[in-house]
Amino acid sequence: MWLAGCATEVLGPPPARRKLDAVHLDSAEALAWLNTYRAKSGLGPVQLDPALTALAQAQADAMAAQDKVSHDVKGSFEYRLAASGVRAGEAGENVCAGYFSTADAMQAWRASPEHDVNLRMRSATRFGVALAKNPRSPWGAFWAMAIASPAPPA
Repeated sequence: MWLAGCATEVLGPPPARRKLDAVHLDSAEALAWLNTYRAKSGLGPVQLDPALTALAQAQADAMAAQDKVSHDVKGSFEYRLAASGVRAGEAGENVCAGYFSTADAMQAWRASPEHDVNLRMRSATRFGVALAKNPRSPWGAFWAMAIASPAPPA
């Protein structure tokens, strides 16, 4: 299994204090944005996947609880993928914090070469995206997404 993580770069603008209660995740917007971007790169579409969404939500929740932008707050991505029962031939995860809209988080990942690799994973067919909030954090909003190819044959 090939895994991508992007742990070397923390994405997030300087903490802007906006109304955190106005921040929300629009999964349909994220899906449309990602599929439009992938199509422009000559790549096939992905679909929202409940298991990857749950994996991303657990990561976003853990980052918000610990006020830390990291791939490893609940264990390595590979460990969390296996523990969740998600099987994939190829999988990646993007995380960021401090963005106050779905579009801003997606664009931040697109603007980062390391994160963009995951967005443009050629074999990907499914993804999940999540948001968690911590009003005591200067980051406020914590985002995570997981993307994967189909499971390999048993």
